[in-house]
Amino acid sequence: MKVDNYIIRKADITMKTIMILGGSKGVGKEILSSCLNKGYNVSFCGRSLEEGEKIIKSTKSESQLYFHKLNLESIEGIKDFYKQTIKRFKKIDALVLYAGITPVSSITNTEEDVYDSVFNINLKAPFFLLKHVLKSMIDNKSGSIIFFGSAHMDYGEMNRAPYALTKSSLYTLSNHIAHHYAKYGIRSNYLVMGWTNTEGELELRTKEGISAKKLKEKASTIIPMGRMLNTSDPIPAVMYFISDESAMTTGSLIRITGGEYI
Repeated sequence: MKVDNYIIRKADITMKTIMILGGSKGVGKEILSSCLNKGYNVSFCGRSLEEGEKIIKSTKSESQLYFHKLNLESIEGIKDFYKQTIKRFKKIDALVLYAGITPVSSITNTEEDVYDSVFNINLKAPFFLLKHVLKSMIDNKSGSIIFFGSAHMDYGEMNRAPYALTKSSLYTLSNHIAHHYAKYGIRSNYLVMGWTNTEGELELRTKEGISAKKLKEKASTIIPMGRMLNTSDPIPAVMYFISDESAMTTGSLIRITGGEYI
């Protein structure tokens, strides 16, 4: 097909379905919005049904959106999220693994319940969602998986020990999929997201007595490029990984951190 001197492949104009683990807040919400602008269907999840319905109503995209209320520590809930997405949109072209928690916790002060919660939400939930989504992608002989990583992945700050472990494990999982599932046309890539002014980050710092202004000033002295990321900074990379332009890109790691290494 030729439009305005550009040749467009059939795959590029096919309606894609994007599944987001998360999507109601922060960068996940920005990804949802960008996908809608591309004309994609989006299945997303969160803890608040009211919040999900508010997003659907505000975007006026009822036909393109599906929200699933989900407790990320429920494996049955994860399975149902997948089943309802397939029921609604028939397929999953890309899976964005965004949701996660970042408790302030070092090895010496981590309680078992905190450890279990971090691993259940950050690692177990993505793993068991992948268990189902990969089967669908294998059947379709295509798919893109985007892992959201962190600069903590190598060893992390002292008070982010469980979080750092989950993020390094997700990198291993991304490479595992890239290596073993490329033969099915499935690609897997890992996006390292740096210090970002998400709602969760601002809420955490407020509890620590740090205002948004003070946080911005502090970040400017730590991040080599002089500022925190905003929630739209990672979006171009995510949309590239979703698109057919990344058809031969798998097993990669991209750092969107403003030059920050931990």
